[in-house]
Amino acid sequence: MGSIEINGKSLETDEEGYLVNLSDWTEDTAQFLAQQENVELGPNHWEVINFLREYYTEYQIAPAVRVLTKAIGKKLGPDKGNSQYLYELFPYGPAKQACKIAGLPKPTGCV
Repeated sequence: MGSIEINGKSLETDEEGYLVNLSDWTEDTAQFLAQQENVELGPNHWEVINFLREYYTEYQIAPAVRVLTKAIGKKLGPDKGNSQYLYELFPYGPAKQACKIAGLPKPTGCV
């Protein structure tokens, strides 16, 4: 276990840097985690992050990349529901990296 400090508050993380407590997540936390991942967040990133948080709230699970791609395609359209688009936003794995920045647990099935 580790921790990160954001706005003077210490937040607990697991050994891979995922937040332990989902309630610790804020947009500032996302910015900090994105910086650590070398991702500069733009409107398209936030669209995926907010989608993931809504998905998690509804299903209580972080989606694996194939499920994520399909679900985003349904909600945001086929131009965004493809792995090439998602990998451009989150080059180290759309499910894994985007879930980390969104404050969600590591998706099941991700190595």
